[in-house]
Amino acid sequence: MFTLAQSRHLVATLRPRVAELIRLRADLAELRADLADRGASPFGGLPEVKGLEARLHAIVDELNEHEIQVKGIAPVLLDFPGERDGRPVLWCWLEGDSDVRWYHRLECGFAGRRPV
Repeated sequence: MFTLAQSRHLVATLRPRVAELIRLRADLAELRADLADRGASPFGGLPEVKGLEARLHAIVDELNEHEIQVKGIAPVLLDFPGERDGRPVLWCWLEGDSDVRWYHRLECGFAGRRPV
């Protein structure tokens, strides 16, 4: 369980890893598009695809090791289990947010997001 303050601290601490995930995601998308379109890419071929995928999954695994729930990578969506007013919630951070500013009840998902 995370407090809101702990969730915010983790987002700030892990921001470089999340930025790397976003860069890898973009590199992988371009490489796949080139390979699908032309069969070749200045970024490499299938071995580079597999390498980028492995690096991307390693970052997701690292986030999971912190008990962070990675709900998506395009865009990056992270949930932090916590409690608000005695009720279980997920503190929610979405790529582009400057901070953890949202939460939602477990059973409501993204559609039930509310401002902190």
